[in-house]
Amino acid sequence: MSYRVCFVCTGNICRSPMAESVFRTRIEEAGLDGLVEVDSAGTGGWHEGDGADSRTVAVLEAAGYESGHAARQFHVSWFSDLDLVIALDSGHLKALRRLAPTPEDATKVRLLRSYDPEAGDDLDVPDPYYGPMDGFEECLEMVEAASPGLLAAVQQELEGRAA
Repeated sequence: MSYRVCFVCTGNICRSPMAESVFRTRIEEAGLDGLVEVDSAGTGGWHEGDGADSRTVAVLEAAGYESGHAARQFHVSWFSDLDLVIALDSGHLKALRRLAPTPEDATKVRLLRSYDPEAGDDLDVPDPYYGPMDGFEECLEMVEAASPGLLAAVQQELEGRAA
């Protein structure tokens, strides 16, 4: 059975598709693509069915990542199928933990930057949507910085399952 990770931001067109793409690449590089499923969603459905923001696509492609994406809204029913729900900021963290049907499900929700040992106290990935292009580049840097720690945590979980 696959280990399932879902990244969640507001509209699923900027931060979470970026995190999904970067992390999927890390999973493939680690040879875990058959063992780990990676996807993303938004807390709201405003952009359902839309592709990622063009600036997200540009930043991902410039860094060599895949950018194919269709936005969708997170559904409470998904909790039972997911192992980890990665929130991109503390607002998403609170909203997702409120949605969680059980205390166990609430513990599946974590902040992405909590996996970055250099992040300090500010664990939010700021929403670049209303700002200039460099906000998208900064977002990618934060996602990339947290990905090794997240990968290590997922690998540890997989080893625990295999034991």
